[in-house]
Amino acid sequence: MASASPQTGENGAEEDQLPRARSLRHLLRRNPTVVVGAAILSVIVLITLFGPLLTVHDPLEIDPLNRMSPPTADHILGTDAFGRDLFSRTVHGGRISLVVGIVVGLFASIIGLGLGLIGGYSRIGDAILMRVMDGLMSIPTILLAIALMAVTRASVYTVIFAITIVELPRVVRLVRSVVLTIRDQAFIEAATISGTRFWKVLFRHILPNTIAPMTVQATYICAAAILIESLLSFLGAGTPPEVPSWGNIMAEGRSYFQLAPWIILIPGTVLAVTVLAINLMGDGLRDMLDPRLANQV
Repeated sequence: MASASPQTGENGAEEDQLPRARSLRHLLRRNPTVVVGAAILSVIVLITLFGPLLTVHDPLEIDPLNRMSPPTADHILGTDAFGRDLFSRTVHGGRISLVVGIVVGLFASIIGLGLGLIGGYSRIGDAILMRVMDGLMSIPTILLAIALMAVTRASVYTVIFAITIVELPRVVRLVRSVVLTIRDQAFIEAATISGTRFWKVLFRHILPNTIAPMTVQATYICAAAILIESLLSFLGAGTPPEVPSWGNIMAEGRSYFQLAPWIILIPGTVLAVTVLAINLMGDGLRDMLDPRLANQV
């Protein structure tokens, strides 16, 4: 009896690992874009977080003797026009861009969710709120962000605020459309007739139906926020020039593109891959959370 227990434990561990492996293969087979996007984004996040441990160069350290140096053993991604290590600056720039994207995605989703619920369920709130959203959407996104940045002091916080205001109408309109589709359904009318309070109906019956589309929309907002932040910084209307962000790095290197193209190509490639990974996750989540597509395969 005593000798059988270790064997039983080993068999039990193997049996526990089999369902996990099968579920992972099932997820990879049915939703490969989620797995690929999450893997790419995880690598970028890890490099961004632990990249400073791999280099001894300060992103703001100027070395005039190594101006526009190509990739070498000491500077694995080369240097910029001031001799600053491009790897360190790209890693620190990734921190700024990822923080802006994640925070904007969270703020725009939370605020837009609340406004969209009120606008979709309250006819009076809808009449007022949607006119404001229509006014914001009538202004081009970049021009509105530049205008907001022009009246405030340039910093990471003002960039987050400006991009959140720009992306807010998308979320509000999405949530409102979802609420309008289920507001007049039978279970909502039954809950209202039975005397259920307004806020209880809103948060118990309507809010859960908005989570799936909001999750997908949040990924696209995160990707759009990273692009807008980089574009604002590239145009000189985003984060301060002394802050190493992907947009600032590319803006500083555009005058030297023919002499040192890696100054623009390296952060630009990282930016493109990051946005691509987030969009892949968004596409995969859309397929996973759509009940019509989930029943296929």
